[in-house]
Amino acid sequence: MEFKDKVAVITGGASGIGLATARALARSGARLVLADIEKAALDQAVAALQRDGFEAIGVRTDVGDRGSVAALADAAWERFGAVHILFNNAGVAVFGPTQEMSHADWEWTLRVNLWGPIHGIECFAPRMIAGKQGGHILFTASFAGLVSNRALGPYSVSKAAVVSLAECLAKDLKPHGIGVSVLCPMRVATHINDSERNRPADMAASTATAYEEAKNTPQEGRILDAEAVADLVAAGIRRNELYIITHKESGVFIERRFERLKAAMAGAI
Repeated sequence: MEFKDKVAVITGGASGIGLATARALARSGARLVLADIEKAALDQAVAALQRDGFEAIGVRTDVGDRGSVAALADAAWERFGAVHILFNNAGVAVFGPTQEMSHADWEWTLRVNLWGPIHGIECFAPRMIAGKQGGHILFTASFAGLVSNRALGPYSVSKAAVVSLAECLAKDLKPHGIGVSVLCPMRVATHINDSERNRPADMAASTATAYEEAKNTPQEGRILDAEAVADLVAAGIRRNELYIITHKESGVFIERRFERLKAAMAGAI
């Protein structure tokens, strides 16, 4: 897939991987619709893209609200008449022992990380199919969606679900010429550790006793620049890769998980 004159919609597009991917696609001629819940950051990102000569609009969007995502789709089609790339990238994280996560921790995390992508499929996929122009739908999951980690229960659960969602969708959209990818990075230089800044007031802040400790605990893997990850995303779209793995060092952990699964088969009947 080439990007010239293609229309790309990117949630969580005002910063981090979303914004870096927007720039990578725009440099190859794509037209952009950025979505983000932070209006000031969104306006700033769109203005910067426009100053650089790229065609871009911004639509403030709460991906956890289906109506908001539907309005995003309407805005994209109204402005450009088509959508060829949908990048469900917005995400949040809470930290602390899984057994201490509050109901609000679970609800907020799943609302953004899982229902956001589901809303994206509901509001975009049928219209992309009807447009008969092919395309590509992507999801930002995480290494945590492949190999779970301590103190990241809701996050890991949500990202594992997104991996499964992408795998199912890839099978269902193949006859329509629409590719699917799921991005599974380890650590990237983004604002994910500061997700609480966008937490709704009616979903009280986490009360996990080890929240700050867990958030600041060193994790495996290098911290990659968002721009390097964006280049991998663009390449993954072009090659229609289902899995986009960013860190070579994640391989040993993924292999270890599947070795345990293979070992468990010894007891199968």
